[in-house]
Amino acid sequence: MDVPELLESASLLVPEETATENDITVRDIWDYLVHDEWEIALGLLEELGDGHPLPLTFWEKLAGAADQLRLERSSAWCHWRCSEIRNGVIRADLTLRPAAEARRTTPIAGHGVLRPMWDIGHLSPAGERAVNIARLWVEGMPSLEPGERATVRLVPLTPSHWTHVQPGQQITMHEDRSVAGTAVILEVHRPAAAMPAG
Repeated sequence: MDVPELLESASLLVPEETATENDITVRDIWDYLVHDEWEIALGLLEELGDGHPLPLTFWEKLAGAADQLRLERSSAWCHWRCSEIRNGVIRADLTLRPAAEARRTTPIAGHGVLRPMWDIGHLSPAGERAVNIARLWVEGMPSLEPGERATVRLVPLTPSHWTHVQPGQQITMHEDRSVAGTAVILEVHRPAAAMPAG
């Protein structure tokens, strides 16, 4: 499918009554599609999807369009949202340790490339701390500096290991044996039930 077909197909998956914070609806997006304003249409469809749960197929189509348009940030976000639907997502308030107190002295990339380890309360068979891996996306910021705080989204590598995690729980982030940051869980969304692709 080419970009217009992908965007049109994705827009058909959005309920007609769905609107952005600025009252943009799918009907408005069709106007942009008619005038070949694909990048604007893509951005508005992302905004609609961020405010309302939409199926995996919606995000797959947007990812395909973003890939063809070579919009790296949009592509990364749409692929990320596909991962959230497949693996679940945990939103948390993360505070990184200051550079003087931690091994990390550089900012972490905010667009889902980092896969740190997390102490979420598991123990190894020998009774030692066991860690679990989850990819990290920083909301609303391109990166997060040591010592800074932000809301982050975590996509577990193995969702079944995270089923006990609950809002209010404190977990620690690790890039080695030392603590790189501390997070408080805000929301937990389990993986979506497998749905046939549309």
